[in-house]
Amino acid sequence: FGSTRIEMPWRLKVGRRTTIGPRVHVYNLGFIDIGRNTVISQDAYLCAGTHDHHQPSLPLIKSKICIGDGVWIAAGAFIGPGVQIGDNALIAARSVVVKDVAANTIVGGNPARVIGARTAQATNATQS
Repeated sequence: FGSTRIEMPWRLKVGRRTTIGPRVHVYNLGFIDIGRNTVISQDAYLCAGTHDHHQPSLPLIKSKICIGDGVWIAAGAFIGPGVQIGDNALIAARSVVVKDVAANTIVGGNPARVIGARTAQATNATQS
């Protein structure tokens, strides 16, 4: 993992043939499950912890992140607590993802919104 920072390695599951790039921050106060054949590009931030801002004491909330198979999370993207990303989804660079992303969907922006769909050709390449 090189320069990747993983807060709690025992709360991280990474599938086969998955790559986590340099300077990725895995803030896994809650469990993070990353599928097979997935790429987490440089400077991405996976954030599985937050605080309940409705409470004066700001108690810690640990929310699981699930990232499917064949996903590409591009450079500098932020994945928020409790988010589920479906198989073969693509998260554009510098996107802020705070809601679930359906399979075969391309999202981008802040906050991330649907900007396209992955083609059968693109998704088949991730299965090999």
